[in-house]
Amino acid sequence: MADLLVKLYELPPLEDTLNTLRDKDIIIRRAKVPEKHIVVKWVKQHFGDAWASECEVCFSRQPVSCFIALKDKQIVGFSCYEATMKNFFGPMGVVEEYRNLGIGKGLLLSALHSMKNEGYAYAIIGGVGPFEFYKKTVNAIEIEGSTPGIYRDMLKR
Repeated sequence: MADLLVKLYELPPLEDTLNTLRDKDIIIRRAKVPEKHIVVKWVKQHFGDAWASECEVCFSRQPVSCFIALKDKQIVGFSCYEATMKNFFGPMGVVEEYRNLGIGKGLLLSALHSMKNEGYAYAIIGGVGPFEFYKKTVNAIEIEGSTPGIYRDMLKR
């Protein structure tokens, strides 16, 4: 799985996507520190230990670098940035029954716009699975020779 590069200075607008999701009663917002235990437990339950570990790191930053998608006050998706490395986006996940509603796009754009507002011109999306989603949504391009990238020596259990 290759890494991707995104030009943060050419991002699509965020508000239209968030408004479309609000019309579906889906809210995307930055997670709050007192919610850490809830969010990390949810990520672990739905996406495993590794992503939960990355998500947990995001709560030690100010501002918190984790966004959550909520439907009826329940988490249905999350996205993180600067969890594994500086200037890296990810991980991100949406539970299966809520996919294809624009939630992933909203979570991705929320995080990338935050990175832009923090002064970055580019973002790296590490170890990407659904390349076409990122290409279509934010015009991401593959970083040549980036497989296996920073994850090459990662411990597995």
